[in-house]
Formats: sequence, C-alpha cells, structure tokens
Amino acid sequence: MVKNDFNLIVMKWVTIAIPIMLFSATSWLYGEGTSYSFFYRIYFIDKGGNQTANFAPEDLLTSRALERRQKSGILVPDFRDIPVYTGYLNQISSLGFKLHCTSKWMNTALFKTYAQADINLLLNLPFISEVKIVKSPGKKNNYNDKLKFEISQTDLPPFDRPITMVNGYPIHNSGYYGKNVLIAILDEGFFLADKISSLNSLRNRNGITATYDFIKKNESVYNISTHGTAVLSVMAGKIPGMIEGTAPEADYLLLNTEEKESEFPCEEDFWAAGAEFADSLGVDIISSSLGYYNFDDPDLNYKFSDLDGNTSFVTRVADIAASKGILVINSAGNERNKDWERIICPADGDSVVAVGAVDGYNLISGFSSAGPSADGQIKPDNVTMGVSVPAQISVDSIIRVNGTSFSCPILSGMAACLIQAVPQATNSDIIDAFHLSADRYDSPDSLYGYGIPDMVSALIHLQNIYIKVPTEESVAGPNPTSGNIEITFREPTGSITVEIISMSGKLIFRKEYPDFAGRTLLINALQNKRQGIYFIRIIKNSSVSVHKIIKLIN
Repeated sequence: MVKNDFNLIVMKWVTIAIPIMLFSATSWLYGEGTSYSFFYRIYFIDKGGNQTANFAPEDLLTSRALERRQKSGILVPDFRDIPVYTGYLNQISSLGFKLHCTSKWMNTALFKTYAQADINLLLNLPFISEVKIVKSPGKKNNYNDKLKFEISQTDLPPFDRPITMVNGYPIHNSGYYGKNVLIAILDEGFFLADKISSLNSLRNRNGITATYDFIKKNESVYNISTHGTAVLSVMAGKIPGMIEGTAPEADYLLLNTEEKESEFPCEEDFWAAGAEFADSLGVDIISSSLGYYNFDDPDLNYKFSDLDGNTSFVTRVADIAASKGILVINSAGNERNKDWERIICPADGDSVVAVGAVDGYNLISGFSSAGPSADGQIKPDNVTMGVSVPAQISVDSIIRVNGTSFSCPILSGMAACLIQAVPQATNSDIIDAFHLSADRYDSPDSLYGYGIPDMVSALIHLQNIYIKVPTEESVAGPNPTSGNIEITFREPTGSITVEIISMSGKLIFRKEYPDFAGRTLLINALQNKRQGIYFIRIIKNSSVSVHKIIKLIN
C-alpha cells in the first residue's frame, strides 16, 4: 500500500526512464515464492551504460527524498543513485539465474537458483568482479528463532519509564510527537499490527505510508512474526496508563527484510534493498532492530575484526544510507551474556547510532552487547531502556519485553520528535546532540557508550544552532496563520501558561506547561477556529506578554 509521491515515481520509472533502468527499478514490485535454495551476491565492475548524466534527480527519487538531500547539501544524483545496469542483469538471467533484488549503492545483484550452479559461469563474464554464495541449504545453526524476545514478568517500572528516563515528556508536552517525520522500520514482520488497539490512531490517520516484504516480494507484512509489531508499538502505540509511544504522530514504512526460519548473509542484501527503498521515499530515520555476525553456515560468519565499520556488507550499506542524510539507528545486539559478547553489524558503522539497553533503574542489562568496535569507536553510542519495555503483540494485552530491539525504537521515536522540533537539523546534528546530552559524555565506556541522552538538552543544543533568537522575550508566528502557531522564546523558559482569547474576550484555549522544553512551542488550537483576530497571552512566572494573531480561513 504505497501512496501518492511513490506512485508517481514508479510511473516515471516505467514510462520515462530508458529500458536499462526498468528491470532494476521495478524488480521488487512483483511477488514470487521463496523456494530457491542458493543465493549469489554478484559484484559488478561498473554500471555499464548507466551514467549520472543520463538521469534527472526526479526520475530516481521522490520530492521528499530530494528535499532531505538538499537539506544536508548532498549532490543528487551521484554514482550510487544510478541503478544497476539491466544489460548485465539480463545476461546473467540468460544463464538460468533468477534475479531477486539489486543494490544500486553497492552495485550488486542478488540472484538465486534451485540447484547449485557453477559460479565460473558468472566469473567468466567480463563485467563481474566477484561472486559470493550467500545462502545454501543443508546447514543450520542452533538459533531456532533468532529474533525471539524475552517477555518480562517481574520488575515492572512505570509504563512511561522509557520516556521519563530520557526526559522526553517535556518534548511531547511542547507539541512535538514526530509529526511529518517518516520512519522506516526494517524488521522480521508485523503480525497483527493491522489490528492491535494501541495502533488504532496510527491506522486511522493512515500513518502507515507503505509496506513491503523483501523476501517474498509483496506488500504483505502482517502475516509473520510479532517482533516488528512490538517495535512499532514502542514508537507509535498509545493506550493511556499502559503504553506510551515515543513518536505517536510520525509516519511509518513497515519493511520486512529478515527471514524468520534461517540466518544467511543474503539478509544483508534484503536490508540493503529495504534501505534503498526507504531512501527513495524520503525517510528521515531508519530504525533497525536487526544485526548480523553468525550464520547457519559457519564458514560465512563474521569475525570481530570485521566489525571495523568498513567490512561487512550491511554496515557499508548503513553508512551509505547515512551519507544520503538518513539518521540510521540500530540495536547494539543482545550478545554480552553469550559467547560473542560484542556489538553486531551494522551497529559498528561510524555513522550508525548503536543503541544498548539499560533497565528501569538506569543499569546496563546483562545482555546488552559490549563495545568498542574493532577499530576502537565508542560503541554503543547511547543506551535507553531495554528491560521491561511495554509493548503490544496481541489484540487483548500489553506485555513487557526485553532486548536492545526495544531500546532502539525508543531512541528512534525521540529522534523523530527532535526532527519535528528542529527540521533544519541534519542526521549528524542529531547524533551529536545524543552524545553531548548524555550522562556519560565526559567518560564514555564500552557498555553505556555516551550514556542515556537527555532530550531537553539535545533539543536546546539543536535550537541553539538553528533557531534565530528573538530580541524580544518571545515572538509568535506565522502571522497571519492558517492554524498552527510557533512561539519562539529568547531564553529557554521552563514553566509557562499559554492562553488564547478571541476578539470578544472569550477564553478559547488555556494550557499549563509545567516542564516546557527549549525555545519553541507549537500550538494548533486555532486550526479549526473561524477567521479573525486572536490574542495569545503567555504567562511566565510573574510576567505576562501578549501577541495579536490574525487567523485566516484554512
């Protein structure tokens, strides 16, 4: 269920782009089975006849994606934006290989066969530099359900502890819930996310912008695994007194990039396809509660030395996504109480925010993967609550869940709120704000990283960069307005009360903000009011200021 701008860009791909582009751009649109046994990642030496000059930016990306690139000063298009050359894909297909997906960023293609093929057929082609078998049958590790998460029955901190821990309520109370921010969740599946009650508001406002399963190659993501459902509920769920999502007003792409029954490096290719799809639609954030190091075929396993931010396929993809202006947030992993102990890919990416897990008392969990990365980066970057986190995976109950799978979306959701509050902020600005505001910034370590971030401090840091500080105590605008009003203060203001009064003297809005955050306040109380003149009265301690606002017809 892909809407609006995306429909337009697919039409452009099909009707305007030259034929070499067609197969690559649309190969994931059509569903097919998954009974193929062997998967091959093929690396190309170049992009054949596809050159940057052949493509207009709007042929490759939606307007939203272009706006995100422009905000960060990123060239569009660059070589990585250009599709894999279809002429190469067709030659490989003629040898009996079936295309599954491509990665334009990595200039690779994932092909598959029912029976094992002679890869020399591929290596003899002059445009192929390397071939890797990334899935084969007959080998199985001991992880029967690799994304199975623990359900906690004891030690139940307050339901909203994930938000209070990061000082997130002042952000919400200031009007920032992630509205107009687009988050892509890369996960294993979203069973019952189309039915559970905590997501009623999200569904009613059509906040799920698109869905896609990159394994089965169709739009159905609601029929397998509750892992992604739990992750989504942590960000978007809301039931008063039971669950409070960190970004309930954000929009979401639900993307299945993970196979439930096996673990092979081809999932890194699915992750890449999902990330590129998300980029093309203009996502602001990729939230990924996935990771890789150990596979069903031990010969394919990563070594810790590979976690250097530059080696694993998925880490390189994640860093490229960040280079496109996307904020990439990934679970650090749940390996510290296992043999591996360390973070997992792509958490080692130098532009990826790796999130560890603490309990409700701010103590590191026994499972939260340890850093640093193999090249000595401070990892995890930050920690948030990942023990006894409220989530919903069934229609009739709220549960508590454990794992860095859930500390990750807590931070992703709060990041969306910061982006709404300071839309000029880039992904690197948000990462800096997370680090600088955290409680261990002066003494980071291999378990907590920079520690638990403080969202109010992060917001003020970003506003100090991007918000023009007024000379008056406060200003309100736009004026005239069609409904939304943003009040900007000269100084971070603390506790305030805001009232809106009509020309006749009638009080039509009053709200106290006992823990108001930052320099700006968003108010939408005039959205459904009639045209006219209104007065905004701001009461701060013993002082009162008044702004006259002209309300226009919506």
